[in-house]
Amino acid sequence: MQPLKSHKRTRAQESSGAIERLYITMRHLFNRGFYKPMGISGETLRESLLILRPEIYGSIAEEKIELQGLLYVIDRLPTGIEACRYVNLTSDEGYKNSHFVPIIPKKRRRNCYRIDSEQMNIEITRGRSEIYDILTHLTFLYIESHKIMKQVMINEEGSLIRDWRKLEEMVLKNGTLSQQDKEIALTHTASFLGRTFEEVSAIYPSFAGPDNEHRFLHIIYFLGKLAIDEVVNDNKRLITFSPVLRERLGHHIHGERWALHIKKTLSDHNLLGRPLHVISSNMHSVMNTLYAPTALASEFKKKTPLQVYEMLSDSANEKLRQKVKKTALDNGMLSLPDTSGTNIDVQIIDTAQLPGYEPVSEVGEAPVIIVMDYAFGEQAYETMDELLKPYKTPEKRHFLNVASISVMGKAGILSGGKGDIMIPSAHVFEGTADNYPFKNRLKKALFAESGIKVCSGTMITVLGTSLQNRDILKFFHESTWNVIGLEMEGAHYQKAIQAASKIRGSISTKVKVQYAYYASDNPLETGSTLASGGLGTTGVKPTYLITENMLKLILEPPKK
Repeated sequence: MQPLKSHKRTRAQESSGAIERLYITMRHLFNRGFYKPMGISGETLRESLLILRPEIYGSIAEEKIELQGLLYVIDRLPTGIEACRYVNLTSDEGYKNSHFVPIIPKKRRRNCYRIDSEQMNIEITRGRSEIYDILTHLTFLYIESHKIMKQVMINEEGSLIRDWRKLEEMVLKNGTLSQQDKEIALTHTASFLGRTFEEVSAIYPSFAGPDNEHRFLHIIYFLGKLAIDEVVNDNKRLITFSPVLRERLGHHIHGERWALHIKKTLSDHNLLGRPLHVISSNMHSVMNTLYAPTALASEFKKKTPLQVYEMLSDSANEKLRQKVKKTALDNGMLSLPDTSGTNIDVQIIDTAQLPGYEPVSEVGEAPVIIVMDYAFGEQAYETMDELLKPYKTPEKRHFLNVASISVMGKAGILSGGKGDIMIPSAHVFEGTADNYPFKNRLKKALFAESGIKVCSGTMITVLGTSLQNRDILKFFHESTWNVIGLEMEGAHYQKAIQAASKIRGSISTKVKVQYAYYASDNPLETGSTLASGGLGTTGVKPTYLITENMLKLILEPPKK
C-alpha cells in the first residue's frame, strides 16, 4: 500500500481558519467584557490578523509602516482615538444629552465621545458587524503602533532615537508649523517609518483634519508614544464593552424602533394598504432619478442626464441638491431622518404624486416606494426582519402589501474593475455553507447597451470587508462556488425576506427581489482595493443605471 501523502494546508485554508478564529475570539472577548489588545488576551486576534494579512491592510506583516491601510482605518475611527489608552464600546446610553460633543468618523456614521484625555467611547447601534469592524481596525492600529515603537526604541529602558525626539519636538511645539518645520518633521518620521520622504509627503494631506492640517504627525506620534508606554511602563491599552451593550446586543432594539416609525408614518398618511416597494440604496439616486428632471429642467436641456447626476454627486453643488429635494418634498416624498440609533435614514415616496405620473388604474393602486439607507452587515437582517413584520394597532394587525424588495450597493468585484456591475443569482454566507439562491428580477440584458461590463453569478456575503485576502477570494472565484463579488449585507437581507415570505407569512410568497451591485474595488488586483481610494465620479453611471432599471420594473404597469 502507498503511504498517504501528508496534506499541506493552502493559503486559502489558513486564511479561512484565521477568519474563523478572529470571530470566535472577538465574541469571546465581548462576552468577557474587556481585554488588553497588546496583552495575552489580544494575542489570538493579533496572530490571526498577521496570518490573514488582509489586502486592505497592505504591509501589516512587514517592518515598514502601512500608510494606505492606516489612512483607511483612521477615516473609519473617531478623531483622537490614537491618543486614547481606553476605548469603551457602549450602547446608546444617553451621551447625546450630555455636554460631550459627538465625534463622527469621516467614513462611518457612528457617534463617538471623547470622555477625557485617555478615554474614547464608541456607540454601537448597528449590531455585531460593527463591533467586528471596530475591533479589527483597532487591532491593525495597535500592531502598527508597536512597529513604530520597535523602530524608535534603542533599549528596554526606553532610550529613543534622535528621529523620534525631533518628531516629538515638532508635535508638542506651540503655534503653527512652518513649511520648513513640517519638512524637517517628515524627514525624521519617514526615516523610522521605513518610507521615503516622497511617500510620506504625498499621503500627508490625506490625513489632515478640518482643525489640524498636521494630523499625520500627531497620529504617528501618539501611536508610538502609547506603544512605548506599554512596553516601558506596562501601561497597557484596554478595550471594554459596557454592561448595557452586552445585555442589549441581538435584541433588535434599534431596528424595532426604526421599523415602527416607518409603519406609523405610512399609517398616518393612509399609505399602509398600498403596494410597497422597499429599496435599500443611498439617499440620493432614487430621489434624483424621479425628481431631478422636473426640478432641474433647464440643466437637463443643456446636459445629458448622466452629466446632471455627476453635478448632483458633487458636494459643491449644494444649491442644485436642495432644489431637487424641495421638489421631492412638494411632490409626494416624506423624509424620515433616523432617530432610532440605526443610522439608517428613510424616504417614503408616494408615486401617485410624482410630476406627470399617470395612475395604472385607481390612485389607490399607485406604488409607494420606501428607500432605506445602507445597513451595515448583520444589521441588514435586523432592519429588514422588523420592517416586514405586521404593523400592530390596538384594533388589528396590518399585514404589509410588500410587492418587491430591491438592494443596490457597492461591492468588491473579482473579475472586473471599479464601476462594473454585478447581478447576483445567490448569496453565500462566508464561513458557513449557508446559501440563499433566488430569482433576481434584474437581468444582464437590461444593461446590454449601457457600455458597462456586467457579470452575473454568486455573491459572497463576508463577515467584514477588511478581513479578505487574495488567497481566500481567489478560491471563491475559481472554485465551483463561481463567486463574482463580495459584500456584507446580501445574505442577511435574503434571510429576512425568505423568513417573512416563506415561513412566517408576514408578506406574500410572490414578493419580487431585485439585487444589483456596482464595483467599488477589485481586491484581487494590487492597487485596486478599498484602501486605494474612492470611486469618484466612476460610480455615478452604474448607480443611476441600476436605479433606473429598478424603478422601471417597479413602476411598469401590471401585466393583464
